[in-house]
Amino acid sequence: MSDLRTLASQFVAEGEVAAVEPLGKGNINSTFLVTVDLVTAEGKSQSRFVLQRINAQVFRRPEQVIQNMVVLGEHLRNREKIQTDGRSPHWQTPQIIPTTDGNHFWQDEARDYWRAISFIENSQVLETIETHTHAREVGYGLAMFHRLISNLPVENLADTIEGFHITPTYLTHYQTVLKEYQTGHHLAVHSNNHLIADPKTIRYCMEFVEARRQWASVLERAKAEGHLQLRPIHGDPKVNNIMLNQDGQAVSLIDLDTLKPGLVHYDIGDCLRSSCNRLGEETEDWKQVTFDTSLAKAMLEGYFSLAHDFLTEYDYLYIYDAIRLIAFELGLRFFTDYLVGNVYFKVEHPTHNLMRALVQFKLTESIETQAEEIVGIIEALRQ
Repeated sequence: MSDLRTLASQFVAEGEVAAVEPLGKGNINSTFLVTVDLVTAEGKSQSRFVLQRINAQVFRRPEQVIQNMVVLGEHLRNREKIQTDGRSPHWQTPQIIPTTDGNHFWQDEARDYWRAISFIENSQVLETIETHTHAREVGYGLAMFHRLISNLPVENLADTIEGFHITPTYLTHYQTVLKEYQTGHHLAVHSNNHLIADPKTIRYCMEFVEARRQWASVLERAKAEGHLQLRPIHGDPKVNNIMLNQDGQAVSLIDLDTLKPGLVHYDIGDCLRSSCNRLGEETEDWKQVTFDTSLAKAMLEGYFSLAHDFLTEYDYLYIYDAIRLIAFELGLRFFTDYLVGNVYFKVEHPTHNLMRALVQFKLTESIETQAEEIVGIIEALRQ
């Protein structure tokens, strides 16, 4: 890999790269914050931008990932001027910064794809929901993004990860992986001899998935029946992708790699999944994980405050299913990745993905036991 300062300089038309530091805790791409020293007639100053290497093992067509961001940026230049409630500052969306040659990305000697993105200053992300006010802002932020892109033609966006959030596809892959795992390793030890876990834990996960197999196609069936329509979606709007300003107001939705045609329910479900687990998805105390319905209510209050003009009657009917499904789906993906040897998600130890799966399955179970209350919240707030 090229020197990071040299890479960053490809996107700097004026000034000199002063520092390149790791940024965030993303599981997929490598991300850095670049500081640039500027000297102008007015004196010295600094600017910052995000430098990111796209994980080509996950995003097989990096040019399309970048082009989707370009399309989004062009679409939002006028849409972001819309004021919904007079709040300040205005909503911001990260923009692609071109190279000094005018291209939207740079390839290093290893043929890795690098891009530069504008940095949202004076803002922060939180790993978990801190307060009910925070939950409302997270919901508001997702609705703002959906509202701004609601009239972006889906045919203008590439499907950068085919099958993403298509739960039946994940189930099919899981079945293949599970069969290989069972046949060769008797539920106990993976082929690399590093993934050792209690067979009872593995069996619990297997039974959890099997019990929900038929139901897991609920959103795809609704789409096939014409009840739900493809729209532009973020694809991964978990709580730590929604930026807040110093006053705690949502000002941006970042990490736009998964921008694509899809169902808004994928976004709503993922946002609630990540927002309403107070212990967070990295907790090792998975047995204590619960879905906090009071946070869900606050988040949906924020979302519905802007969403009434683009949600349909059918959209409302499937929101509970979306909340339940996306938690289950992520658990399934973590469990599958554990079984296959941790090839997709970054891990800190061999059983990291297994622990992540247990957290999501426990969250799914909590959602299921509170189904009546959650549906009641949705019905009350949509009025």
